[in-house]
Amino acid sequence: MELWLWNLVFGIGPGPWRNRGSRTERTETRTGPGGPVRILGRGCNVTDYFEVFGLPRKLSLDLQELQRRFYDLSRRHHPDFHQTADAEAQTAALEASALVNRAYRTLRDPLARVEYVIALEEGREVREETSAKPKPPADLLEEMLEVQEALQEAKSAGLTAETAERLRGERDRLEARRRAEETAVIEGAAEWDSAVDGGADRRPLVDRFKQRLAARAYLRTVIEDLGQALGEDAETHVAHRRH
Repeated sequence: MELWLWNLVFGIGPGPWRNRGSRTERTETRTGPGGPVRILGRGCNVTDYFEVFGLPRKLSLDLQELQRRFYDLSRRHHPDFHQTADAEAQTAALEASALVNRAYRTLRDPLARVEYVIALEEGREVREETSAKPKPPADLLEEMLEVQEALQEAKSAGLTAETAERLRGERDRLEARRRAEETAVIEGAAEWDSAVDGGADRRPLVDRFKQRLAARAYLRTVIEDLGQALGEDAETHVAHRRH
């Protein structure tokens, strides 16, 4: 196994988590499949998915190379290869495997990658799922009033053919807007990477990404509401659009 990954996951050698303030994390040496392995003390976690794969914090990634590194690390950390190790080393291997999977799942998706970078830049934790309903961005409030009126009409008067046609038209329009927001976020990768290379202030880019992602999240919620009012789930709607 590469030394850098043992350092990253199991705490061999110096690392940013080795000393936190005046407290030094406790480590113990255990026997692992590759020889002596240091097990991190409780509370030590690697959170930078880019570091897991040895990549810079950029948005333009070679997906084939990312996949190659993922497969390599997945094989090396698969629990089946650590069955002869002691219990704590097996637990560490399971945690390493889970970390690699989370990192790959996030970085392979261009939009999830942007959301993750924003969280890193802001120094907050990343949660893969959230139950919070997104709020409408200011520039969408006015046009959303018409959509809400159409939804209310469908609820109060029933879904007539005329109302259904109106709702479908609104949904198609909002989906086009959602796709435009996603495209704008993805196309911002080159500007982000240039800022990283040049050491420029990235905060304006973070704010711009957040605005577009907030609009996307809200649009997705409204589109789902329209689908429910029409009695169509997402898969039915996609199939309908394809035909």
